[in-house]
Amino acid sequence: PGPPTKGELFHAQVLLDTAAFSPGVIDGRAGSSMTEAIRGFQEANGLQVSGKLDRPTKSALLRQNRPSTITVTLTADDVGGPFTYPIPSKPEEQEKLKEMGYRNMLEKLAERYHTTPETVVALNGPDKLIGVGKQLRLPNVVPAARDYAGASEKQAPLLAALNVSSQGPQGDYIVVDKSEGLLKVYQGSFPTGEGDWEEAGTAKLVAQFPVTTGSSHDPLPLGDWKVTTYSFLPPFNYQPNLFWDVSVDKAERRLPPGPKGLVGVAWLDLTKDHYGIHGTPEPQLIGKSQSHGCLRMTNWDVMRLSLMMKPGFQAKFVA
Repeated sequence: PGPPTKGELFHAQVLLDTAAFSPGVIDGRAGSSMTEAIRGFQEANGLQVSGKLDRPTKSALLRQNRPSTITVTLTADDVGGPFTYPIPSKPEEQEKLKEMGYRNMLEKLAERYHTTPETVVALNGPDKLIGVGKQLRLPNVVPAARDYAGASEKQAPLLAALNVSSQGPQGDYIVVDKSEGLLKVYQGSFPTGEGDWEEAGTAKLVAQFPVTTGSSHDPLPLGDWKVTTYSFLPPFNYQPNLFWDVSVDKAERRLPPGPKGLVGVAWLDLTKDHYGIHGTPEPQLIGKSQSHGCLRMTNWDVMRLSLMMKPGFQAKFVA
């Protein structure tokens, strides 16, 4: 059995997720990502910023009138293959694969509904069957609209597959805060100069996502950048000389694309060489592990970001 799903916390995570203030994986557990999601939602809605699920915050969230779970009759879109199992650990073996796909139906379903396999089990019981035509209780993140007009040919199917709403807010620029482990989306004029960017005047916080921002070996590149081009389901050029924990005598590899690849389903390219904002094969580790310098998000959050922001947007990275 998976972890217990505490009702109030679980419901709040669903509502924060659908309000574009991502708590990371929806699992009914308290933690830093949940606290920061509440703080961001409170700031955006003019509430006292405490990080606590107080009465005014609950009331504001409940205006969505959205139940915490939904009963889904599973289709091939939810649980269809092909799957990739096992996924080898060595790059030279991964290179031989056609894709780095989900390992099984449960893993695909969990990511589609912004949760973990363990939480799906906790919601339904360990003996519940999974497959086309079966019914399961899942986090209610199904979007009200899927009108992805303007999305690219590769982008639109991923938005649909990961239950991304087409009615999310639009942003003008982002701020990545290393100390908080957050990517914040703002509307307004990009803050310039050496002053306090948080007091730049017209900015309005409209969305927020937890991120992994690098490591002591490959720290977040502070400063102002642009995010110029997007790539969906990209292959990954594995270059050992860019990895501090890999021997430089290893050969370069071109690894196949897929949601379980090293950069997940999307790469948003930064104007700093070898750096980008990308997805991850392990969404439950966002904010809890190190990266090799890039900004790592859950696959569903990086796809949401790709819909909120137009290529060429500005980014400020702060300590």
